[in-house]
Amino acid sequence: MEVLQIDIKEAGYEEGEAVLRNVNFKMNRGELVGLIGENGAGKSTTIKSILGIIPHLNGNVSILTNQKRFGYIPEKPLFYDELTFWEHIEYCAASYELADWKSRANELIALFRLEEKIHQLPVSFSKGMQQKVMLVLGFLSTSDLYIVDEPFIGLDPRAQKDFIQLLVNEKKRGAGILMCTHVLDSAEKLCDRFVLLSSGQLFADGTLSDIQRACGIQNGSLLDCFDVLWERRAI
Repeated sequence: MEVLQIDIKEAGYEEGEAVLRNVNFKMNRGELVGLIGENGAGKSTTIKSILGIIPHLNGNVSILTNQKRFGYIPEKPLFYDELTFWEHIEYCAASYELADWKSRANELIALFRLEEKIHQLPVSFSKGMQQKVMLVLGFLSTSDLYIVDEPFIGLDPRAQKDFIQLLVNEKKRGAGILMCTHVLDSAEKLCDRFVLLSSGQLFADGTLSDIQRACGIQNGSLLDCFDVLWERRAI
């Protein structure tokens, strides 16, 4: 069952100046899809198109979930200066109109070992601690779809392991996850499928086996395949 359909003919920030062209892919329940590309490839613009905050979009983005909502974890943590961690959780719960959220919140707080931080201000936390808070807030609602942008930045090894377990649990529950990341070795191990972008266009979509066949590298790593396909595209 599909949870996301992307059919972007053109998208950009100024009328007549497209950043994305002909980006089309789908996501299913229980699927973790890696959104991969070099800097400036169009990953952030794709995410903004899904979020509905791109100024100019010619095409369709369909979110096919029961709740018509999704969890979103941005690349850069964003907090209200005067709200504590727990107050941020309460605000998110109210925004999502969640009826029963405290058990889920406590479960996520325990997963990332943040119990002693709940009454402190996240703006004072380290980058890694702020990223953990964003993961708690983003996964507070048990959504059918999650959009996760560069989640590994700032996370220590133990937190990375905890986050990976969270992804596994959400996949088992049936959630679809679109993860934008530059950490290709982790993406290769975690993702079921990959959407590769370059210069604002999609140039590969499939499993690692599909991509290996496309570039002619048997048992090649995701990085090796990306390099080959990118070089072909650049010629």
